[in-house]
Amino acid sequence: MIGEALSASVDALSAAGVDEPRLDAELLLAEATGWDRARLAANPEAELPSAAGRCFGEMVRRRLRREPVAYILGRRGFRHLELTVDPRVLIPRPETELLVELALELAPRRVLDVGTGSGAVALAIAAELPQCEVIATDTSAAALEVARLNAERLGLADRVRLEVGSVPEEEFDLVVANLPYVSDAEWAALEPEVTEWEPREALLGGSDGLDAIRGVLSQCVRLLSGIAPRTANAGIGSLALEVGERQAAAVVELLHEAGLDATEARRDLAGIERVVVGRRGAG
Repeated sequence: MIGEALSASVDALSAAGVDEPRLDAELLLAEATGWDRARLAANPEAELPSAAGRCFGEMVRRRLRREPVAYILGRRGFRHLELTVDPRVLIPRPETELLVELALELAPRRVLDVGTGSGAVALAIAAELPQCEVIATDTSAAALEVARLNAERLGLADRVRLEVGSVPEEEFDLVVANLPYVSDAEWAALEPEVTEWEPREALLGGSDGLDAIRGVLSQCVRLLSGIAPRTANAGIGSLALEVGERQAAAVVELLHEAGLDATEARRDLAGIERVVVGRRGAG
């Protein structure tokens, strides 16, 4: 029965140290049966079809190995989009939506998304700012394959230009980036879902977590040259970086050193300074 299968999987996942065993079990059972979670909850006495039971059992076994639910399902929601994800790319996090929200505020004409991964930020900006030209880059060709798949599936392939590499030599009104920012010391304390499944090269940022940001900062700032003086929007000519907990002050200093004299840190829903924004002065 549905209820028995759900209860047994919750117990197994809990024993394995999974953070949200009931939620995960419900999501996997919904996928296996084709029922939504409300229907599952309302019909615990319903018989679980054998094919669905086998599918559910295999997904639970994968979750017991601490494979993330998003990889098991092959998708993850991000703002209004449903993105294909697999171990070639990071799983999009809610806090990264701050980069999209900033773009909506500034309404830039041209945006560069550095380290696009699954394409989450670039595709969301393209979907929500139809007049904006969006270019997205990643040093991982494998990650760009996933981003292209998402762009095509979402009907945004003609709106987002995807390129292998770091930053192109072009001018942009806004540059956004979610680069690796986990420090070496933090790595061991992360959950197995991260350390054993997500791409390490998209997460690790060196001894203080800021190596990747330092590596592209001067290039990104150069791309903003000459933008601010010819626009009425004082926010245009901006660089926005997602950062880790307790990194904001250090990144603000790096932005100042790079020549961005107007900076701010924006907090996520947990109150963490998650996105640092630097703007080129109007002078």
